Amino acid sequence: MLGGRSTSRSRAAWCAPPESLLDPRAVDAFALIAPERGPTAVLVEVPHASIALPPELRDEITAPAECLWRDADLHVAELYRSAPAHGATLLAARYSRYVVDLNRAPDDVDAQTVPDHPSPRAHQPRGVVWRITTDGRPSLKAPLSYAALGDRLLRYHAPYHAALAAELERLRRRFGFVVLVAGHSMPSVGRAGHSDPGARRADVVPGTRGRATADARVIDLVDAHFRAAGLSVRHDDPYQGGYTTQHYGRPRERCHAVQIELNRAIYMNEETGELRDRDAARVRSLLDELVTKLGRLDLR
Repeated sequence: MLGGRSTSRSRAAWCAPPESLLDPRAVDAFALIAPERGPTAVLVEVPHASIALPPELRDEITAPAECLWRDADLHVAELYRSAPAHGATLLAARYSRYVVDLNRAPDDVDAQTVPDHPSPRAHQPRGVVWRITTDGRPSLKAPLSYAALGDRLLRYHAPYHAALAAELERLRRRFGFVVLVAGHSMPSVGRAGHSDPGARRADVVPGTRGRATADARVIDLVDAHFRAAGLSVRHDDPYQGGYTTQHYGRPRERCHAVQIELNRAIYMNEETGELRDRDAARVRSLLDELVTKLGRLDLR
């Protein structure tokens, strides 16, 4: 496992926390796995990989088990498990997004979630800490104090993004550029609580915030790769790319980020959460091929 000790303190754009937070041993919140051979400039992150809750927070989170996995990107880390064998670094969260949502800004908090927050945002029930599930059920037993929010951010959000920022900078310095793939999944049909309730979604939704977070060569490669496999592709609809994509996707600084939402219907049973082995193997192979192709790009 990489320690993330190469720091980007000189790169204010990444807004990385202090060096003391860069060592993943400080908190067992994520796994950072180095390439097995032939490293490339590709980093795959899966921020919603887990449904686990740390023991100290289980009494604070009230969401039922089915919400935990439906609001997670179940099996996505498994689908990208071979990325290191194809030259990519893999970063995956070990705790549920109900602990902290790693694809949200640390200040994405409203007053109902943290009443004593000094500068809350407007109504946002699913910010960096979710108080309501996508299905509309409570996920937080009681509002958090500002101090409790700070503790969660320090223990889970900050170390993850410190490691992510440091690894992006290390790869950018080594290769002259870096490609960040943010791995996510989505229900096949928009549910209540989504921006597109009842709408049938494409098989793959690349999110680049209007082609702003990555070079056109990255975006077009992703598009062509999935279309050639017979999958439907729709850019930025309904997901344009979250905090990670927007924050780190800086093509002018040679950091290219694309969020890839996979339609769960192409690899799993959405009712039970179980993988369909043959379909999952096909998707895993497609992702391996994508990681390999991205690793061959020269974006210097």
